[in-house]
Amino acid sequence: MSRGRGPGPWIVLVLAAVLPAVALWGTYRFADARVSDGEPAPVVDASVAVPPPTDVLTTGMLTLRRLPTIVAREQSLDDFALEVAAFAGALNDRSCTAVSVDGLPVGDHNASVPVIPASNQKIVVAAVALERLGADFRYTTEVRAAREPTGGVVEGDLYLVGGGDPLLSSDWYPTSNLERYPVTSPTSLDALADDVVAAGVQTVTGAVIGDGTRYDDEFFAPGWGVGVAGLDGGPYDALLVNDSRVLGEELRANDPSAGAAREFARLLAERGVEIAGAPASGAAPETSTALAETQSAPLADVVGEMLANSDNNTAELMVKEIGLDSGGAGPGTRQAGLDAMTGQLRSWGIDTTGTVMADGSGLSLDNRLTCAALLNVLQRFDPGSPVGAGLPVAGESGTLADVFVDHPLAGRLRGKTGTLNNPPFNEDPPAVKALAGYVPVDGGGAVEYALILNGPTISDQSEYRSVWGSFADALATYPSGPTPAELGPR
Repeated sequence: MSRGRGPGPWIVLVLAAVLPAVALWGTYRFADARVSDGEPAPVVDASVAVPPPTDVLTTGMLTLRRLPTIVAREQSLDDFALEVAAFAGALNDRSCTAVSVDGLPVGDHNASVPVIPASNQKIVVAAVALERLGADFRYTTEVRAAREPTGGVVEGDLYLVGGGDPLLSSDWYPTSNLERYPVTSPTSLDALADDVVAAGVQTVTGAVIGDGTRYDDEFFAPGWGVGVAGLDGGPYDALLVNDSRVLGEELRANDPSAGAAREFARLLAERGVEIAGAPASGAAPETSTALAETQSAPLADVVGEMLANSDNNTAELMVKEIGLDSGGAGPGTRQAGLDAMTGQLRSWGIDTTGTVMADGSGLSLDNRLTCAALLNVLQRFDPGSPVGAGLPVAGESGTLADVFVDHPLAGRLRGKTGTLNNPPFNEDPPAVKALAGYVPVDGGGAVEYALILNGPTISDQSEYRSVWGSFADALATYPSGPTPAELGPR
């Protein structure tokens, strides 16, 4: 990328001074035209309390301190570009990086070359989901029956109908230590069981049936390497409880909907509900009646969980919900979601040449993404957005909790990590180590960055940590001059 300096801060300063004056003159003319010469002055309501005076800024209007972010950027951008160029020049031909400040290009290497992104793919999933579904979207899980219970008895089966919620959890699961990172913002399956009992259900003459028909029954994405399916991701379905785990069972349930039915039946039994049949999976009748429901946290929080924990199941289910939202016939599918993601990138004006969308989690070795495209997605958001706020913080949280701990960027850098190993190491495709996100600047603005390393053994700490360290050193040099906070009005 090449960087144009533009007209500089002086034109912006002149406009900032002139435009308010023009607006005030227009307001005066409008008010003068509406008041007749004989109209009495308005009566002041003496009962209205006058607010106490606020602190007055001593900085004059016609000063560069009124444009601190622009001034700080102008004073530091050239030096920062030199630091980024020095780092980028040491990368191999299979890796890429791209850096900008407040959307202005700073430097890059192989930015338009498609590479394997690993879990940086989740940034694209998060961005498109927020665009298509909205930050306030919530997943809904229902309990249904063929008819209302009579005298506390449900005649026939009781259906647990999945709405795609990836964080539906029994109360024991978030603290079970069965996963590396505990579920955040869980949707309580226990509370849903309580609601069923509160609805008067005491006996079910049939069975608890798990219904995951909102999405198709592809429980694993193709293209995953050896030892990934069932360990790093999947099985998943529109009805997924505890990442397909049932209390007391050592292995994940092969059928997520059936496993969810077993777990829900267990919770109901604990609450005194008698259930005659064995739990299974199936579809609720179209004419069934809702007895209870629960909703997930807002999508903004679900996105935060996915990014902070690098939650693969959440990413895959989010892709299927995007697919369902795209208007295709039938249940939500991975392919419909991926097609919608690619289409959204294009509608944002992002070049998708060479891009391959194979899954949402980034576990597939078939994915291809450019650093330029990834940076463009990040530039549509900022550190305070659901995307930025959801990213792990260096030395503090998520997948970056133990990274850059003693570095100047500790507590500042926000980034999505990505890792793919590649046994055997001497064969393609290569391993991956990625990092992309933001470095907020004190007083306003941010550095946006993307770094995707591809190489035979790059996922080994002995190899990538030194590269990450050099990259962090370069990012930490901005701003080299005063920060916007230091230049701001006094």
